[in-house]
Amino acid sequence: MLREEEKLTSGNELIAELEWRGLIAQTTNREELIARLDQGPISFYCGYDPTAPSLHVGNLVVLLVMRRMQMAGHKPFPLVGGATGLIGDPSGRNEERSLNSSEIVAEWVSRLAAQLSKFLNFDGSSNAAVMVNNLDWTQGISALEFLRDIGKHFSVNNMLSKDSVSNRLESGGISYTEFSYQVLQGLDFLELFRRNGVEMQIGGSDQWGNIVAGLDLIRRVENGSGFVITVPLLTKSDGSKFGKTASGAVWLDPTMTSPYAFYQYWLNSDDADMEKLLKVFSFKSRNEIESLLVAHSENPGLRAAQRALAQELTTLVYSEKQMLDVEEASRALFGQGDIYSLSQEVLEGALSQLPRVEISRDTLVDDKLPAWIDLCFESGIVKSKTDARRIVRDGGAHLNNNKVTDETFTPTTQDLLHNRFLLIRKGKKDLAAVVVN
Repeated sequence: MLREEEKLTSGNELIAELEWRGLIAQTTNREELIARLDQGPISFYCGYDPTAPSLHVGNLVVLLVMRRMQMAGHKPFPLVGGATGLIGDPSGRNEERSLNSSEIVAEWVSRLAAQLSKFLNFDGSSNAAVMVNNLDWTQGISALEFLRDIGKHFSVNNMLSKDSVSNRLESGGISYTEFSYQVLQGLDFLELFRRNGVEMQIGGSDQWGNIVAGLDLIRRVENGSGFVITVPLLTKSDGSKFGKTASGAVWLDPTMTSPYAFYQYWLNSDDADMEKLLKVFSFKSRNEIESLLVAHSENPGLRAAQRALAQELTTLVYSEKQMLDVEEASRALFGQGDIYSLSQEVLEGALSQLPRVEISRDTLVDDKLPAWIDLCFESGIVKSKTDARRIVRDGGAHLNNNKVTDETFTPTTQDLLHNRFLLIRKGKKDLAAVVVN
């Protein structure tokens, strides 16, 4: 992170770097923004609503822009929406969001704040980050004060023209609650401008309308000015939404997405997406990224670019130790490492990504599990038990990386890893898990 003695990155260099990485969708007056960045550190913020108990990799795009801004010498104010999280942002939605209780929102605020703290420097330096919660300045405002002091500065015509509102009106309507979200977001910008001298907001490109409404509020109420940077919404090369898998979102919480699954998500990225993903998520230099892409193009099968990104992001989001544990587990699952040395937590995270057979311990007789060929068939990695027998005869059957040579082989509870798990492997690559509960 930035040290006191380091110089501020010039505004032109910073904006050019963000543009090269594809991280700028829109800005208010680019030249004025560059000139302001050259004058000295700017205080900026980005808001995160607690609509779930964890951030996900989609949030990571803008979060890492905040990190880049701080590394360039500027001061971040990450905001967790304890107030706006009670309302719900209509952006990108076709129906009303289900409202959570204040207790749940408060719990999620704490969890998101802890996650945000991992990516920014709060250590007391001149540009140390400051965590804020918009509930602090909204909970004491009465409805009449809100309408008289803030609401009067918003034109209903302008509010109706916002994409997030007009889209909802076309799809069936919007409640006054969600309609008023943009007023609350504008109030956030105004309060941070007043309290902390925050001059800039960054956010996803779908937030442009809400953000410039905040700028307009600052101009009307305080006769002040500010700046905006929005970041493009990231999509995959096939047009699908980034950060989604068949099992759902990729979370930044290890209890919701294991470090192993997180690592594998990046490792399995499409070759066509690698240039975009490296530029957006990696803190490697231009030369390092370009060298990786050249190496990748020369031998895509090695997945050097995917592996480098998976290593970097797993270390950043979790830790270097967890990244190394994940790589050890990856090797062990495919017979290139010692599966017996893996901790239960690491093994469970790795096996959670595989097809599985679940067995109740109460159903076992004399501590015997079903035969290997039955487990192989029930897991779905073979089409028939006949296929499973052939695999044994051909020497491609393994249990916990040990070769199975007997078609009638039946594992027992003595074979269980951590008294719960078995790893089935067919050939070199087809894996399945057995879990005894």
